[in-house]
Amino acid sequence: MAVNQTLPRVNPPPENKLSAQRKMPFLSRLWRDSPLLVMVAPAVIILLLFTYIPLLGSVIAFMDYVPFLGFTGSEWVGWANFSSLFSDTAFWNALWNTAQITFLQIVLFFPVPIVLAVLLNTVAMPLAKRFVQSVIYLPHFLSWVIIVALFQQILGGNGVLNRFLITHGLTPLEIMSNPDTFKLLLTTQAIWKDAGWGTIIFLAAIAAINPGLYEAATIDGAGAWQRFWHVTLPGMRPIIVLMLILRLGDALTVGFEQILLQRDAVGPGAAEVLDTFTYFNGVVDGSWGTATAAGLLKGVVSLLLVLAANKLAHRLGEEGVYRR
Repeated sequence: MAVNQTLPRVNPPPENKLSAQRKMPFLSRLWRDSPLLVMVAPAVIILLLFTYIPLLGSVIAFMDYVPFLGFTGSEWVGWANFSSLFSDTAFWNALWNTAQITFLQIVLFFPVPIVLAVLLNTVAMPLAKRFVQSVIYLPHFLSWVIIVALFQQILGGNGVLNRFLITHGLTPLEIMSNPDTFKLLLTTQAIWKDAGWGTIIFLAAIAAINPGLYEAATIDGAGAWQRFWHVTLPGMRPIIVLMLILRLGDALTVGFEQILLQRDAVGPGAAEVLDTFTYFNGVVDGSWGTATAAGLLKGVVSLLLVLAANKLAHRLGEEGVYRR
């Protein structure tokens, strides 16, 4: 005897929906997404004009480039600019200084926005929270000229701190002009200027955590530290990994304006980095081929760092910048 059975209705998998959307004519999809395309068009145009099109100029790294002769009139020299670059002690000094500053900024600067975001999230009074956020966001909107001038007025040779020490019969300190502490000074300035602004992303990551997880942890008897370690930190981990990968991609860029303004005070031995090396060799001295070779090498190393960090993120179970 046949038995009639009512089979449950099975919804089509998301892949079928995506394939149905792909079957839509291109012009129809273009018209459907036109508002979004118009919104993103200015950013795409700026990215093309100031990022991707200038990459074509990297060919200068393989030429004895003369601006008056242009690309077609300049002599092709192959790897000669790279050979000259690798034999230049000033380049290796700039690379070493850049690596030191990058290490200090990753170790000292990168955790500060995370800590600030966690502390701000614990503030119960909305008015006090908004006030603190406004105070720590404000330095981000100041230019490096103003930031360096403020530090000079406070920590410089004739600054407030040294005048106080001299008035009380103490030995003044050399902070702004001390090559030994210059890299730590740069990191301190970067923390004061941009750490508060960096908390925005991490605050958004904390806000996306399900409040029920905190309630369940509290019911289970978890304290404040345990809730942070087992709920807050795992919820922030994908964003922390993503921001760390992006920071590694920008690792060899350590602040051109900030360093250029203070370079003369400590000398190129302590303050020369890859960006200033490229500027003085290319724009000032006219060695366009060598300067472009240094910039191209910097870009390649940054790309490799991003790919390696993203691969490591995949092995740790995170998505990183892009999925596998």
